[in-house]
Amino acid sequence: MVSRVIPVDPFDLVIFGGTGDLARRKILPGLYRRFWAGQVPDGFRIIGAARTEQDSDAWRDFVREAITEFVTEAKREPETIDAFLAQLHYIPVDARGDSGWPELAGMMRGDVIQAFYFSVGPGLFGDLAERLQRFNISCEDCRIVVEKPFGRDLSSARALNATLAEHFDEQQIYRIDHYLGKETVQNLMAVRFANVLFEPLWNAQYIDHVQITVAEEVGVGGRGGYYDKSGAMRDMVQNHLMQLLCLTAMEPPSRFGPDAVRDEKLKVIRALDPLGQADIVRGQYTAAGGEPSYLEDVENPESRTESFIALKVHVANWRWNGTPFYLRTGKRMKARNSEIVVTFKEPPHSIFDADAGGRANVLSIRLQPDEGMDLRVTIKEPGPGGMRLVDVPLDMSFADALGPEAADVPDAYERLIMDVIRGNQTLFMRGDEVEAAWAWTDPIIAAWTERGDRPLPYAPGSAGPEDALILMHKDGRRWREIA
Repeated sequence: MVSRVIPVDPFDLVIFGGTGDLARRKILPGLYRRFWAGQVPDGFRIIGAARTEQDSDAWRDFVREAITEFVTEAKREPETIDAFLAQLHYIPVDARGDSGWPELAGMMRGDVIQAFYFSVGPGLFGDLAERLQRFNISCEDCRIVVEKPFGRDLSSARALNATLAEHFDEQQIYRIDHYLGKETVQNLMAVRFANVLFEPLWNAQYIDHVQITVAEEVGVGGRGGYYDKSGAMRDMVQNHLMQLLCLTAMEPPSRFGPDAVRDEKLKVIRALDPLGQADIVRGQYTAAGGEPSYLEDVENPESRTESFIALKVHVANWRWNGTPFYLRTGKRMKARNSEIVVTFKEPPHSIFDADAGGRANVLSIRLQPDEGMDLRVTIKEPGPGGMRLVDVPLDMSFADALGPEAADVPDAYERLIMDVIRGNQTLFMRGDEVEAAWAWTDPIIAAWTERGDRPLPYAPGSAGPEDALILMHKDGRRWREIA
């Protein structure tokens, strides 16, 4: 199967923070790959903007090195790289001053799509937005892309939204969450809403529970200072896991369009029950094998910030009444693994005797590292000697099911940046959605902060604290193995 590549219209894309790590690892290599695939037209320009004093040739060298490091050799064609770099420019800009802005204004073209990527800390969003207007750089149809964190609580999220709203309309603001750009996340919607097989069963009558796991092998590393002020709840649950929960639990939208999809996601967030302490497990990884502990990584021996969290969540509506959603995420865990696992209930009456064994259908949606889906169905175990039941997978990885080209699907950032150029906000978060997520999260964080709870220790390479296993065991359920 060969995927269709539909070129976007000509554009000027300004990357503020163009010399930063995100630009080097994701944004610029992703744009090159879209150019290599033929999706970026000849009439494009990419303009790097940052404090670093350098010229365009020096920045092109920086981008060339990023392409060499983060793009596979098969796509590193010298002629294509040279053609891509020829459309790149750089302007030193002071985000909190006036230098560089007149030069940037002179670079912009009025007859193409204009997009501005704020690949900087949220503290600079207001300064950039104000100067884009003051120097007459932005136009009515331009788009701005902002990276998380979208605040660190409800009040800061509201302030951030208000700052952006002073200069741009909501339909111009693209709050990017790269999880929503993953191919399998979008396939979750396709599986639910394009197959009559699943949607009639997608409710509490047939689904026993849902697990959402985002596990990482690495520790906090060089992000210790930032992470210790955020923790797993703010860094992962409030955005990434919340989005996966919304897409799993939402009602069918009227159409696959920006506001229709985001309206349904917002309803899920607003339907979440408040969490009690018994439904929360927090942890910190310890030292092992010569690797430092969380406390050593963040250089704060008194830290009470969690590197792991597990939650039991209920969506208070008719569709999901009585069906729990179990969420967990953590650092330094057994494996790098992100998946959504939907466990269906067992048949209401089994015609087979107890020796046959009880079974339940399980749909697992793998987000990383090997994107794909797996549906486990129950069959008779081959061989004589009576009826014995066994679960077998109907396994679909993109590489196997859709051919070798499908294994090389665009990176999430590639897809989302192209959606920005197209003006499609479906896979981006809306301001009221962000605020609703913080409104649910804030009381949970406030409660454990007031009590002074210490996260539980857990060994690196494990599945988290023992209490996280008990969280499900007491309900007669088990976490899916992290592998």
